Amino acid sequence: MAGSTGLPTANILEVLKVVQSFDPPGVGARDLRECLLLQLERSHEQDTLEYRIVSDFMEALGKRRIPEIARGTGTEVDEVQDALENIARLEPRPGRAYLADNDQYILPEVFVSRSGDEFVVSTNNDHIPHLRISNAYKDLMSQGGNSSEVRNYIREKIRAGKFLIKSLHQRQQTILNIAREIVNRQRDFMEKGVSALKPLTMVQIAEVVGVHETTVSRAVSGKYMQTPQGVFEMKYFFTAGIQTANGDGMSNTSVKDMIEEIFKNENSAKPLSDQEVVRMLQEKGIVIARRTVAKYRTELNILPSNLRKVY
Repeated sequence: MAGSTGLPTANILEVLKVVQSFDPPGVGARDLRECLLLQLERSHEQDTLEYRIVSDFMEALGKRRIPEIARGTGTEVDEVQDALENIARLEPRPGRAYLADNDQYILPEVFVSRSGDEFVVSTNNDHIPHLRISNAYKDLMSQGGNSSEVRNYIREKIRAGKFLIKSLHQRQQTILNIAREIVNRQRDFMEKGVSALKPLTMVQIAEVVGVHETTVSRAVSGKYMQTPQGVFEMKYFFTAGIQTANGDGMSNTSVKDMIEEIFKNENSAKPLSDQEVVRMLQEKGIVIARRTVAKYRTELNILPSNLRKVY
């Protein structure tokens, strides 16, 4: 900036200091470290352990090398962990508070409710317009004073209107047929939850419903289903499968859920490696590669074992 404006660097830094005094605290920072320090300074916490950690041990903080930070600051591990919890409450992206409100509310297209031992599937027709052909145009057709050209024009528009109404009804029926087959094949999920989700492809549904695979894809796109287990996107029920030892298929979503549960219940002092998770899954009859466990762990935002260890 100094080079492009011809102004002394000291002047640029002076202006930057003014910008950094604006709200929200942390704006105008040149990197994450400065952003966090600005927030701590605004709270008058320059003499705290949190400030020392951010100022002098940013790299170790990013990798959660807690013993190294404790040795460097001359404090106990417990004190460092408490300080890290306070640092975690700081905002790494201060401008996020001024983003537009993009909250979106989901309106389920399909409802699944239990009635005795059966699941009843119904479509949400509240947002579908109730269309009909106005009688005024039918009356125009019956009037003898209109020319054949006018009658043909009206007749064509009535035909187009009827086609639109029929298409809307067909759309709802197609979605209902697809939803019923999904519920039929995912009955265990409806009763037990994610752990019972089965592998399912759009081709399988298309063959039963009697439509093309692309029709199923379009029909479920952006649609949601309200089930006894919660609201899910209809595409959620279509997942690839992993073969189990007894020959049954298990949805990769269910396997991912099992992996998340395993990591959740691990001993934080001795975090599990990906290979140990592979072994634990094999004991349950699920054969899966270590790289697949690593992939799912990354998708679940779970750190590697060396970064999860708590001393």
